[in-house]
Amino acid sequence: MTENELLGIITAYFKDKIFENHKINSLKIHSKLKSYKVNPIIVKYLSKILENNFTPIGIAKALYYPRILGTSINTSFGTRIQNMFVELDLAQGSLIKGMDIEFIDKVDNRKKWCQLKSGPNTINSEDVNPLLKKFTTVTNLARTNSMHLNNSDLILGVLYGEESQLSQHYLNIDKQFPVIIGKAFWHRLTGFENFYDKLVSNLDLMILNLDTEDFFKKGYMTLSKEIEESDLFDFK
Repeated sequence: MTENELLGIITAYFKDKIFENHKINSLKIHSKLKSYKVNPIIVKYLSKILENNFTPIGIAKALYYPRILGTSINTSFGTRIQNMFVELDLAQGSLIKGMDIEFIDKVDNRKKWCQLKSGPNTINSEDVNPLLKKFTTVTNLARTNSMHLNNSDLILGVLYGEESQLSQHYLNIDKQFPVIIGKAFWHRLTGFENFYDKLVSNLDLMILNLDTEDFFKKGYMTLSKEIEESDLFDFK
């Protein structure tokens, strides 16, 4: 497969499986009141600062905005990309507990066992030791099974960002096991040195031309109507 072909396929995957799915869930799931655990005091306050009043539309925005603009798409992003790598045969799902994917590194031609993370600031201090423990467990398993594996074959792959942006938590892991981020990671995975930069450009262009069909507004307006008819709130 050529670089341009792969760029086209991955760009289409983002559009169809990530962005389109986000739109569908926004309308099908997140516009329904039953999908929320409502704190009536907090949402009244948030309605006030959003609409300067306690109203169905204010409550709807207080619930809907953080879900759609934050958790719903960020939570699924890493899993979707992991599935994409496997579906496109860029990697295989790892059979080793604690690792997400396995692939042949196109730079050094060695097999890599990889745990995936989304961005350069997506782990906390309490994540460091459990991650190191996972990698160490795999290392010990490899020795037990006479696998020809060294520490540089166990990597933490970060999907976007630059090395200079890595948090100290990632840098602490990098002292023992390589943290490969952004351009370097996509190069090792695809074999194309500038694939990451080209992918970002392709995605930017695709996103600018997306027809959102005003789904965001449709979603919170649907939720607002349900809130207005609900017994949870008294707007009189």
